[in-house]
Amino acid sequence: MTKEFQSGSHQLTVLRDVSFSVPQGAFVAIVGPSGSGKTTLLGLLAGLDTPSRGTVILDGVDLGRLTEDQRAKLRGEKVGFIFQSFQLIPTLTALENVQVPLELRGESGAAARAVELLTRVGLRDRMDHFPSQLSGGEQQRVAIARAFSNRPRILFADEPTGNLDANTGGRIVELIEELNRESGTSVVLVTHDLTLAGRAGRMIRLADGVVVEDRESVGARDQRAGGNRESERPREASIPDSHLPAFGGRPPIPDNEEVA
Repeated sequence: MTKEFQSGSHQLTVLRDVSFSVPQGAFVAIVGPSGSGKTTLLGLLAGLDTPSRGTVILDGVDLGRLTEDQRAKLRGEKVGFIFQSFQLIPTLTALENVQVPLELRGESGAAARAVELLTRVGLRDRMDHFPSQLSGGEQQRVAIARAFSNRPRILFADEPTGNLDANTGGRIVELIEELNRESGTSVVLVTHDLTLAGRAGRMIRLADGVVVEDRESVGARDQRAGGNRESERPREASIPDSHLPAFGGRPPIPDNEEVA
């Protein structure tokens, strides 16, 4: 797919002929310098925007054939999104921030589900706090709980550690990894941090709106091969039409230290 914008009398190409597939349950990191098109790509994959040319297929559905309302409905059913700036509603508590989207979808047991999610991310004792009363790491964990509330088939995360210190950022990525393994949700993560990106199973590198590298990460390859570094090659697969189990069933992730 290609994405272009009109800038005055000039046409700006942000993404050019980008093409790849993400298998169900994969953990993919998209990296590249500022201005390379990472955030634009993430918005297109989530159906928040439409490409100038080309196609985005989400779980077998061509997003280009849907109206804006239909894309919003699809996102509510199958997509989770974690924003760099958290995007929590400041007048709602942590519990309400997670609970309200569930209620808007008409789900029964929204309160119990919200409590379960916040307990899972280590915030059971902070559920009644407003965003201004939470640290950056705690706010991001609320955002993660909210993103997983609809048991998404795919989770998009835009620089989820960009506003956090290194230790807190590492804990956030560990949490996303845990939820990825437990639920089978595909994760597509945009980051500038190559160390964090290396923890994903696959890394896609953008430069000037073009995919210049698409490879399995060293860490994932070594773990699978017992340290034997095989030749790097792109991976491609389609998403099967299977239903994911509800995540849960494991004890809460420890939250033994305060985050700054």
